[in-house]
Amino acid sequence: MIQRISLIAILLLLLNQAGQAQDTDSVYFTTGFKIGELSDHSVVIWTRLCAWDSTVPVHHERKGAPMRSPLEFNDNIPVGEMDGAVKGTMGQVRIQLSAGSDIIASDWEYVSAYKDFTYKLKLDGLQPHTLYKVTILGRKDEESPVSEISGRFLTAPPETEAFPVSFTSSSCQYFWDYDDAQRGFKIYDAMLKLQPDFHCHTGDFVYYDKPGPMARSVALARHKWHAINSWSSVREFYARTPIYQQKDDHDTMSDDASPGIGPFGELSFTDGVAIWYEQVPLEGQPYRTFRWGKDLQIWMVEGREFRSDNWVPDGPEKTIWGKEQKEWFMETIRQSDASFKILLSPTPVIGPDRSMGKNDNHSNKAFETEGEWLRDFLGEHSVFVVNGDRHWQYVSKDTLSGVLEFSQGPSSDSHAQGWNQDDWRPEHQFLRVNGGFLAVEVYRKEDLPHISFTHYDVNGLIVNERTLTAENK
Repeated sequence: MIQRISLIAILLLLLNQAGQAQDTDSVYFTTGFKIGELSDHSVVIWTRLCAWDSTVPVHHERKGAPMRSPLEFNDNIPVGEMDGAVKGTMGQVRIQLSAGSDIIASDWEYVSAYKDFTYKLKLDGLQPHTLYKVTILGRKDEESPVSEISGRFLTAPPETEAFPVSFTSSSCQYFWDYDDAQRGFKIYDAMLKLQPDFHCHTGDFVYYDKPGPMARSVALARHKWHAINSWSSVREFYARTPIYQQKDDHDTMSDDASPGIGPFGELSFTDGVAIWYEQVPLEGQPYRTFRWGKDLQIWMVEGREFRSDNWVPDGPEKTIWGKEQKEWFMETIRQSDASFKILLSPTPVIGPDRSMGKNDNHSNKAFETEGEWLRDFLGEHSVFVVNGDRHWQYVSKDTLSGVLEFSQGPSSDSHAQGWNQDDWRPEHQFLRVNGGFLAVEVYRKEDLPHISFTHYDVNGLIVNERTLTAENK
């Protein structure tokens, strides 16, 4: 099948390929870097060495919304020729953190094709509530030119002290649903203007099972990460905003994925999980909790690796989280004395969700038993929920437990779908079927802890706001 490519796109492609070959002794950070798992004393830095200083231009036309997949995309061409592609390369990486005279630096270490030329390092011994500059250096070898990329982050305050804290949260970003042809996704520029202390991404960072290409192999799955990480807005945001990252079904393998499911082409569930750990700044268990001062604690849970088959009958043994994670969650929640507790969930806990075709989350009948337990437990301990996976924004209040759930919605308007704007249910306190993000602020006023949840559209305009105090949470 002949692809429909404009003359301008062909010229851009040729120019890009010429630029890619101009300096074989250099390395580049075309896919950027990420600052992850930030605490008051440690951080994980992730990056990837690239052979090209730019990506293959995006040149395919797209169908109309929603899900603006590319027209006549050929999955069988070499990966290096696909829109957004950027080849990795062998070489060495070195990371340096600096805060005044305090400098922490790693040795030069090699990357390899085995890990897609990615590099990940946990650095400890940081000072709380301190601004650090991060500098990442790359080179082919000791005789080669050195490339550099930099950013900054502010470590978390100690849990004994009350500090204002703000963060943003988003979900569901399909590469081809970009809304800025030059920079990628508008929400990243809008979120950066807010200067959040950190960002939470609740899953579906990429879509393996959506066209452009369909990621039916390890190489194609990795390509999805390269392409989306290379958007200018994404690179610039994460150079200045630490991330806590979760996975869901589409960035694990395919829709509603669970262990034991058949492969997606050549891509197995195990492959998908391994690639996710390779491409994100995370070391250790995928479920974890972080404290940000006296007033805020967040929990990130894992919803794919430990779950039961979605289609087995519901009952006390059927689970999304698994026994070990549930016990950890209950124990850490009970131990916390934070003024506000927030569960970041890749899937809904309250909903309501679509009644047709969905059975993989706690708001569905398929996991009703565990869902009822979880809502009761969250209500008992005054925990808020911020959820991903739904392609519309909402605030819902569970009619029994009183738990509030805030859905960020998708990362662009053209990715919004799945709910009727006029379909308000008893749980709904806000409903908007469109794209955007959520911002959360925790602060004290007259020494009383406050928390504010604000929904924004893709341009950074406020569309809904809810503020509570520690007394009425």
